[in-house]
Amino acid sequence: MPVQYFESDRIFKLDTLKTSYIIAIVDNENFIGHAYYGRKVPDHDLAYLLRTGEPPFVPSQNNRDRTSFLDTFPSEYSGSGLGDYRESSVCVKTESGFSAAQLHYVSHRVYKGKPALAGLPATFGGKGECTTLELICRDDAVNLEATLLYTVFEDVDAVTRSVRFKNTGKGPIYITKAYSVCMDMDNEDFSVLTLHGSWARERVIECNRLGHVRQGVRSARGETSHQEQPFLALAAGGADDEHGNVYGFHLVYSGNFSAGAELDQFDSVRVTAGINPENFSWKLEGGETFQTPEAVCVYSSEGIGQMTRCFHDLYRKHLIRGEYAGKARPVLINSWETVYFDFTEEKLLEIARKASKLGIEMLVLDDGWFGRRNDDNSSLGDWYVNMEKLPGGLGGFASKLNGMGMKLGIWFEPEMVSPDSQLYRRHPDWAISIPGRAPSLCRNQYVLDITRKEVRDYVYGCVSGILRSANIEYLKWDMNRQLSDLGSAALPPDRQGELSHRYVLALYELQERLVTEFPHVLFENCSGGGARFDPGMLYYSPQIWCSDNMDPVDRLVIQEGTELVYPLSVMGAHVASSPNNITGRKTPIETRGYAALAGTFGYELDVTKLSDADLSVIPKQISMYRRYGGLIRGGDYYRIASYRRNRSFDCIEVVSKDKKEALVIFIQVIGRPNVHSRKIFLKGLSPSIKYTEESTGFCRHGATLMDAGFLVPVMRGDFKGHLFHFTAADS
Repeated sequence: MPVQYFESDRIFKLDTLKTSYIIAIVDNENFIGHAYYGRKVPDHDLAYLLRTGEPPFVPSQNNRDRTSFLDTFPSEYSGSGLGDYRESSVCVKTESGFSAAQLHYVSHRVYKGKPALAGLPATFGGKGECTTLELICRDDAVNLEATLLYTVFEDVDAVTRSVRFKNTGKGPIYITKAYSVCMDMDNEDFSVLTLHGSWARERVIECNRLGHVRQGVRSARGETSHQEQPFLALAAGGADDEHGNVYGFHLVYSGNFSAGAELDQFDSVRVTAGINPENFSWKLEGGETFQTPEAVCVYSSEGIGQMTRCFHDLYRKHLIRGEYAGKARPVLINSWETVYFDFTEEKLLEIARKASKLGIEMLVLDDGWFGRRNDDNSSLGDWYVNMEKLPGGLGGFASKLNGMGMKLGIWFEPEMVSPDSQLYRRHPDWAISIPGRAPSLCRNQYVLDITRKEVRDYVYGCVSGILRSANIEYLKWDMNRQLSDLGSAALPPDRQGELSHRYVLALYELQERLVTEFPHVLFENCSGGGARFDPGMLYYSPQIWCSDNMDPVDRLVIQEGTELVYPLSVMGAHVASSPNNITGRKTPIETRGYAALAGTFGYELDVTKLSDADLSVIPKQISMYRRYGGLIRGGDYYRIASYRRNRSFDCIEVVSKDKKEALVIFIQVIGRPNVHSRKIFLKGLSPSIKYTEESTGFCRHGATLMDAGFLVPVMRGDFKGHLFHFTAADS
């Protein structure tokens, strides 16, 4: 059984294929202790690991040192204000103004399957795929009930956690902190692995040794952000891609978050993750509930690489939904870097005709098709077609594209409004702002208060109306500024602290309505590039724009960080112009294609201005994507070499689930003089299978390719790439 309760010992044991997670209820006050998370073990009674048999002992034996107990006890969900001075998981404020909380076990439920989380994205699974444990806990002093939810998957080594709070009293209470996960463990000389960045350099891997200070990541920008990612991992001393203990935590959420680890005075480690408590407060009336976002926990005893593959499998099988979840995406060309705002219908059709002959399947009409939008200073919110640019409207334009065998996709930024727009002149109060303060502009735009139903309905009406007006088969949903000036004209004073979270819930509601009404439209989320790249968005769109920076060298670093937790199939990656519009770097179109192959693959350049030599490469690249796309979407990912670390070359490998096929993408960034061929060591192959490399005919057993290595021929020059395709010799 994936979840077992041993009543006599008061132990819960949660088992995946390779891991065990053990919770113990201790003392007559029913404290909930975290006993163990790690490699699968046969025994269940690991309560001795809580060390309650040594000073300061449990309160029933030594209540004079109660705070010492609370400050050392390995808690499954930490309280606040009562003696545990480490990071708290929940904070509440009563009508009397007091702030303290401590949850105690009351009862539990175990059942097959997994419940949906009200208003939130979450992993899913049927009764034959997962088992859920609910621990019902209470703090009667503040009339707070909390249900700690755990789901154990049978086909992936992952455990998910979230918390549902309920006010069991009559008067209101205010939740001021509500984390989704708390985990206490002994230090293993941990390093903290996180993803940091900025616009055009998102999700760069950073690793720092855990010291006696809280380390982690956070966003207060109203979105995931370019700067941080709701992920952290603890890697034990000596752990690398293939060896050692690694604990990964990822929050399925698209708003303000906080995730961190701290090493305390006794060298114990506490990890917490959830909604960022800064400027957060939620008024909970009597009988009402509040649900936290879901946190995904992954343990690997086989290094960082195995943690990565667990996240990939979980998200592919149990988070991404819809028609395109495992399906090949159309090869598209986006108009943005081709024409920006300056286009006519004829110019677009000229691009489409040329693109269609090359094998490109879709034209995505980016910014500039609506209102009076000739630059980024006006018209957001005025979602009607600019008939000067598109005389036949989107319907006529789509018909012309379809007539040449091309599909139409379209760009939206539905959450924003320009001061220079009909919408803002009619409804200035629809923008998020604080009374008495001039609202802050960013990119000369404000953020619509979609927490208000009338605003949400307007946005939905605009987007759905456009999608109904023409044969549109792809929607890119963008957001080009963060939230600020947090104030809503529709919320009372004691609920203004709910705005940021309500905003995310409103976003989820909007996208859920759209994917339900338009199940055949391919959705891609975006936020100024990669500022909304998070698991929450994957629940609504099977792909997310990875970064506005499409320079292939920079993309190697950005994509390495993204691939650490996300499947390759979800990374929006295109072949762009050279010199690159952000870095100015010149690179061959072949190398740009190899970098983009590790994602969704498409184009963002003007095919009417390319040289004949570059044009001749595009059909070959599209053929390459179609041939290897299925393997890249569904295979196991391995990191062979990291340009981020060696500053010379990059290499990844994708191996089919049946181990009969492997693709190696090798990119040499910096050429070297007077060198031999470079040796690489493949991973994830079957040792006993003989593999043949397609381009050379080289044939060796998997064990040889992994242990003795494979030689990459010398390539002269910078920015060179090569694919190596290995297949089982008997297949």
